[in-house]
Amino acid sequence: MRPVLYIARKLPDEALRVAKNDCEVRLWDRESEPVPRNVLLDQLRDAEGLVSVLTERVDEELLKAAPRLKVVANMAVGYDNIDVEACRRHGVIVTNTPDVLTETTADLAWALLLATARRLPQSAELVRDGGWTTWSPLGLTGLDIYGKSLGILGMGRIGEAVARRAQGFGMTILYHNRRPRPEVEERLGARYLSLDALLREADILVILTPLTAETRHLIGRNELAKMKSTAILVNVSRGPVVDEEALVDALRQGVIWGAGLDVYEREPIGADHPLLQLDNAVCLPHIGSATVATRTAMARLAVQNAVNVLKGEKPLTPV
Repeated sequence: MRPVLYIARKLPDEALRVAKNDCEVRLWDRESEPVPRNVLLDQLRDAEGLVSVLTERVDEELLKAAPRLKVVANMAVGYDNIDVEACRRHGVIVTNTPDVLTETTADLAWALLLATARRLPQSAELVRDGGWTTWSPLGLTGLDIYGKSLGILGMGRIGEAVARRAQGFGMTILYHNRRPRPEVEERLGARYLSLDALLREADILVILTPLTAETRHLIGRNELAKMKSTAILVNVSRGPVVDEEALVDALRQGVIWGAGLDVYEREPIGADHPLLQLDNAVCLPHIGSATVATRTAMARLAVQNAVNVLKGEKPLTPV
C-alpha cells in the first residue's frame, strides 16, 4: 500500500502532482482556512507524512496522535510552529523550504521599507477618499532612504539579498548576527556591529532573525529607546522577535519614526489592534513570500521533501 501523506492546506495542483504517484494524498481542501485541530489529529492517525504550514502546531500531542508519522514538511523557512526536539524523540524528520523565497521576501522587505518611509498607504488612502484637494509644501512628507544607513539584524540568505538591494540606494550597510560574516563584509561592503551599536547607528532596522528562545522579544523597550527618533523598524521575520506592546508605545510617543510590519506576535491581528490605529505603522498580512511563482515553488519543495522521506530517500532541505 502507498504511504498516506496528509497535506494541511490546499496547494497548487503542480505541487500535488509531485506526490500522487507515490502516496495516497489526503488534503484539507481549503486555501484560507486552517484545518481544525481535531480534524488534523484524526487525519494523522494512520498518516506517515504531513505537509504543514505555519498554522499547524506540531507538538507532543500531535506526535502521540500520529504513531506512524515519519516526516513533517513545513512550507516555510521558519519552523517555530514545530517542536523539533519532540520530533527527534519520535524519530520524525523535519524539513523546511529555504532558498526558494529569498529574493521574494527581500523584495517585500524593501517594498515595506519604502512604503513606510514615504507614507504610501496614507497617500493612497487620501486619494481614494477624495481628500487630495491641493498640493501642500509639507503634506505627507516622509523620510529619504538614499544614502542612509541600513541595519540588518540577522545576516542570513534574506539579509544578504536585502543588503544587495541597498547598494543601489547608496546606503551604508550595517549588520548584527550571531557571528560576523567576513565574506559578506567583503562582498557587500557591510560592517559588523554589536546589537547596541546597530540600534544606535541604523536609520532603518530590518529584522530578519529566526524566532528562538534567545530572540523572543529581542527588541523591547530598552532596545527601541536606543534607536534614533527618525529611525524606521521593519520586521519581516517573526512577530515575537519584537515586543509588540513596547513597539506600540514607542510609535505613539515618537521614540522611533515609524514601523513596517509583515508579522505579529499573534496572527492574524484583528481590526481593533492598536497598531492599526497608528499613522506611522504600515501593517501587512504576512505576505513576505506571496508571489505565485514563489509560493508554488515552496509548495513543490515541501511536498518533494515529504515524498523523498516516504520513499526512503534523503529530503532535499532537512532542518
